[in-house]
Amino acid sequence: MNEAIARVRRALTGISGVPVTPYAADGSVDVTKLKTLIEKMAAAKVHNLMAAGNTGEFFTLSLDEVRLVHRATIEAAAGNALVSAAVGRSLVEAKALARDAISAGADAIMGHHPMDPFAGPSYQSKYFLELADACTVPVIAYVRSDTFSIADFRKLALHQNIAGIKFASGNLMLLADVIRSTKDAPAIWVCGLAEGWAPAFYAMGARGFTSGLVNVFPERSHAIHRALEAGDYATARDLIDAIAGFETMRTKYLNGANVTVVKEALGMLGTDVGPVRVPGVEALNDQERDSLREIVKRVSENHAA
Repeated sequence: MNEAIARVRRALTGISGVPVTPYAADGSVDVTKLKTLIEKMAAAKVHNLMAAGNTGEFFTLSLDEVRLVHRATIEAAAGNALVSAAVGRSLVEAKALARDAISAGADAIMGHHPMDPFAGPSYQSKYFLELADACTVPVIAYVRSDTFSIADFRKLALHQNIAGIKFASGNLMLLADVIRSTKDAPAIWVCGLAEGWAPAFYAMGARGFTSGLVNVFPERSHAIHRALEAGDYATARDLIDAIAGFETMRTKYLNGANVTVVKEALGMLGTDVGPVRVPGVEALNDQERDSLREIVKRVSENHAA
């Protein structure tokens, strides 16, 4: 097996952390704060850093800002964590972003799900296949739909340059079907719905999970990962119970508060990373903020004990 794709697959069986994108007072990307955040996440031994992922507000960044986030993440990680550069939008733009990220030293490319409102499911699959054909480093397909056929998923899993599929649908029966139908494929199936869904995904045969929580409490994410890797579902559930309120808050406003909760939690711990850009929820209301503060305090005290 190609060593590059083997390395990416090993990282995918761990925690794929998605860093937030800090903003300065003028609204621009705060590269200094971003690099500090990346250094901390790499030092916390997060296995895979997905630069400019959804928690990094990919769809609110300009293409030049995406490139800036990629470069800053690669530089700050300094080889201490694998870096997957997230790309997307049109296939032309995704390929261009991928070329630049690869030139900057990205270890892998993570293709966001194509969000065109007139996309056909099999052609969304083809989007990932063409992106993988165009890249000289391994690709991770981020599938946020359960409309792909088993045949489409097989094509992704069997592609020689697709290291894994980040499955971000709660359709567990489909997940079971695609894992069952791709036992002959080397691609890794990854839980794309964070810690709360990870036990169910592991039970179905997936490995690893994506995480926004890791920006705030990497120790908790690692503890959950260790429990799942050991098959200790009871411990994993207990660990997830304590942060369930955090993840539930992120789903408010049709997931519009997803990044907001992470950014405000960081602020409560002394790291101001700025607000969320529109159309995300810019800020929590007072009641939501009080609830989040209680969760952050409780989890912080637990780890300090």
